[in-house]
Amino acid sequence: MGRAGDLTPREAYELVRDDGDAVLVDVRTEAEWRFVGVPDTTATGRAPVFASWLPVEEDAPGARFLAELAAAGVTAERGGPVVFLCRSGQRSVGAAEAATAAGIVPSYNVLDGFEGPLDADGHRGGAGWRAEGLPWRQS
Repeated sequence: MGRAGDLTPREAYELVRDDGDAVLVDVRTEAEWRFVGVPDTTATGRAPVFASWLPVEEDAPGARFLAELAAAGVTAERGGPVVFLCRSGQRSVGAAEAATAAGIVPSYNVLDGFEGPLDADGHRGGAGWRAEGLPWRQS
């Protein structure tokens, strides 16, 4: 069973804004949160969850990530949609799939992530959460 699907950044924001049970999980690294910025969901009354998706554990890939989600209250028992966001919409696919496999459903990936893919000049920022003008803040 795979993730529930993919959402555009705007669809993701609207889901989190309009569904009181929805949660946004930013799976980037602490350096990305600190130096690039983070989604601002204060208008929803719920802060994003910050849990890095780095599936490098040899014995149980994703185990640390799932433990971070559980510590933030994002579990299979919680219910409600979970939206996963990374830099460009790639890491968040793995995070959404790992969450789905752990029973955290429905889990969605945000297409283009926070900054979007690299453009022809090797720069990010032409697509994604920030480029769509969605709320964000510099930390």
